[in-house]
Amino acid sequence: MRLSPDEIIFWQNGFFKLNATIVYTWGLMLVLAVGAKLITRNLSVDLKRSRWQNLLEIVVTGIAKQIEEVGLSQPQKYLGFLGTLFLFVAAASLCTVIPGYEPPTGSLSTTVALALCVFVAVPLFGIEEQGVGNYLKSYMKPTFIMLPFNIISELSRTLALAVRLFGNMMSGAMIIGILLTITPFIFPIIMTLLGLLTGMVQAYIFSILAAVYIAAATRVRKPKPETEAKE
Repeated sequence: MRLSPDEIIFWQNGFFKLNATIVYTWGLMLVLAVGAKLITRNLSVDLKRSRWQNLLEIVVTGIAKQIEEVGLSQPQKYLGFLGTLFLFVAAASLCTVIPGYEPPTGSLSTTVALALCVFVAVPLFGIEEQGVGNYLKSYMKPTFIMLPFNIISELSRTLALAVRLFGNMMSGAMIIGILLTITPFIFPIIMTLLGLLTGMVQAYIFSILAAVYIAAATRVRKPKPETEAKE
């Protein structure tokens, strides 16, 4: 039983390997890019719109509302990044119904890459919102002694994102593999359906955590109003 799609090697030349993780990741990105192009090719800005466009607008509006509830006042600014994270993880899970396909999120290298995307995006959005100086000062609040602890917190939560997603995705694949060897009919089908549900939940959790981290980085502290003089 394979623990990771990294173990499936399609081509190798010395140190360089082309494994299933790379192939499935780029294939999934291609499917998402082509699908997005096809879905949005006939969008209209007129009053008369298709039912498909109305459905898309409802979905996008719902996602934007969810992002706003997390604490991001301008959800459209972050919709592309957070929506792409959600779609990638969710699509990787949904494609497990394809025979022979293994989700790239079952590889630690993929989940680390996704976590690093969040790690880079958080300070970028924070600097855009607060400026370089104010964002760097946030690492020394409430006192400069907190600087190393805040840096460690940034690194540890990135690691936690990667390991959490990897562990949850890999555990589902392992359970299905074990059940296939014991009862090859009923239980694997049930576990596959549960795996799809788990994948969607993990996609939602990963995106929400990314939104929470971005919201914390972009929060601008407003100066407190001067207190009225006591009589």
